[in-house]
Order: sequence, then C-alpha cells, then structure tokens
Amino acid sequence: MRVDLFDFDLPEDRIALRPARPRDAARLLVVRPEGLDDRGVRDLPDLLAPGDVLVVNDTRVIHAELHGTRERDGSAVAVSATLIRRTGDDAWDALARPAKRLRAGDRIRFGEEAGNVCLIASLDATVTANDGGGIVALAFDLSGPALDDAIASNGHVPLPPYISGKRGEDASDDADYQTMFARPAGAVAAPTAGLHFTPDLLERLRARGVGMETVTLHVGPGTFLPVKADDTADHRMHAEWGEVSRETAARLNAARAAGGRIVAVGTTSLRLLESAADEAGTIYPFAAETAIFITPGYRFRAVDALMTNFHLPRSTLFMLVSAFAGRETMLAAYRHAIASGYRFYSYGDASLLFPKPAGADD
Repeated sequence: MRVDLFDFDLPEDRIALRPARPRDAARLLVVRPEGLDDRGVRDLPDLLAPGDVLVVNDTRVIHAELHGTRERDGSAVAVSATLIRRTGDDAWDALARPAKRLRAGDRIRFGEEAGNVCLIASLDATVTANDGGGIVALAFDLSGPALDDAIASNGHVPLPPYISGKRGEDASDDADYQTMFARPAGAVAAPTAGLHFTPDLLERLRARGVGMETVTLHVGPGTFLPVKADDTADHRMHAEWGEVSRETAARLNAARAAGGRIVAVGTTSLRLLESAADEAGTIYPFAAETAIFITPGYRFRAVDALMTNFHLPRSTLFMLVSAFAGRETMLAAYRHAIASGYRFYSYGDASLLFPKPAGADD
C-alpha cells in the first residue's frame, strides 16, 4: 500500500512533553465500528467485562542514549549512540551520529575522562563494523553485568526525538518513561500504553474480574520511526526479541476458550502475541526475535481489543492500528482526537480500539 495513505497533519501543540499526573488521569478515546466515545483511562474497568484479560509488556527501558568522543590521529569528534540490539555479552549494535565519521577500529570513550580510576565512570568501546546506513557495531571493554552497570551509569533515558528535540532530559524522565510493570532490562523505547497504569487502576480491574498477564518484548526504536519508503512492501522492520512463557500462553488460551477477550496493552504486546499465535488463534510459548509488520489486510488471530497511544503519521504503528480498526475509522478518530485536544505520542493520551467487522474494507 502507498505510505501516504497513512499520513495526517498534527499540530505541534498536540505533542505531549510530560505525562498526565497521576498516570491514569489521561484521556481515553474508545473507537468502535459504530462510533467514538470520549472517556478516561480510569474508565477502563467499566469498558471491559469479567473474564477479559489485559496483556502488558514488562520490558524495562535501559539508559540507551550514550554520548562520547571518538579520537583518531590527534583529532576528536563528538559521537552519540543509541543502543538498539545486544549482540553479545560485550557487544551492541547502535544508531550512531555522525555514523559517517566512524570506521572499524575506531575507539570511542563514553562518559568520564580516561584518567578516572573507577571503571564504571568511563565506558570505552571499539567500532567493529559500520553498515553505511547509520548503524554501527560496538564491542565494549566491559561485559555482562559490569557493562550493564556502566551503561546505567553513563547512559541517558532514550526519549523519542519529538520530546528530546523540545526539551532536555531531566530526573523525572527516569521514572516517567518506565511502566510500573518493568522488570527484565533490554528496551530502548518504552511500551508507552503501559505508562497509564497505576496500582489503584489495577485493583479496580481485579475487582471487575479482569485478568492481567505479562509478556516481554524488548522494544527497539524502529517501530516508532516514520516509514521512508513510498510503499509498505519496501519497508523492513527491525527485529526485536520477545518471550511468551508456557504458563502465560496456557492461561490466555483458557481465558479465550471461556469467552474472555484478549486485550493487548500496546502495539508491542499485540505484535508479540500475533507472532506467537497460529492461524486458529492458539497462542504458543515463544522466545525469539520477531519482525512482524502488520498493515491493512492482515487477519488478526490472537487479540480481540487494543489499548494504545496516538501514533506518528506514516509510522508502522499507525499502519497497525489502521489494520486493526480500519484505516478510514482511524483517520476519523485521529481527526476527532486532534480537534478535541487529545495529547499525542509517548507521554500522551490513550485509545481503546475494537476491531472492524470481518470483511470490512481496510
């Protein structure tokens, strides 16, 4: 499909630079085939039924944004690198800027001065490859938990460019850009639909009889970037590692067999569940990378409803929600959201989407 079919105009003042406080005070636009309903995240228990199950992504965002200096032949160049994929105990692939100034064998020092006696205060790496497209392979002098600690010490919260371009990172982002479910470290972007949940909201969902399960998808930056190709067929997704445990898969299958709905919290949870399901919708244990790219025409197998934030124009995520609820429906929903003052993107408001009828046009 043509990528420009997924374009829309978004005023700059609709981009949220801070989350709602408390988190569940965010607005919630309910999108059904029969129409739109302006609600709030706190209304979520009333919008679901006993036996439904929410599926949240429990990945933890790391301090993936690193700043340092490349020195070569007596000259120094400032370098920034966003870690995107771990390839070994001591190795990461990274989006580097300026990547064209880096070549195999270059040394980069991230963090403190070289003379600092505390290894965790400095983080040195060697460029082992440059793909020519902005991604470089880095081999660090540290490995394993020592490397993790050094990244946590030297790195910064990897705020999306539509936030970091408008304000600097501050202490509140360390907590704000992490969901309450965060456990295994590895994401370089937050599963932002999960940012809306609070202990109080969870308690009310439990009282309603709504279940909750966790899966893990270590989110990379690729899912949030605008598509540069003119046709969706020419776009390739970055692979991300995910896991659905045997126990979780069994409980989700049982809930659905009993008549409950599977409600994915975020496109990351949805993409992982769809990767783990067969054609009949049975969810299986999964522990692998997925690069699933969902566009209109896709037949959803494992997910019955989707809670998600508002996404960038021409992004793979807007294509996904268009596939789920219908492209014209989502364009109309976004026009309504913009006109009604909803806040967009990672720190913005949320939507609850129900699928378009079977056989309906995309």
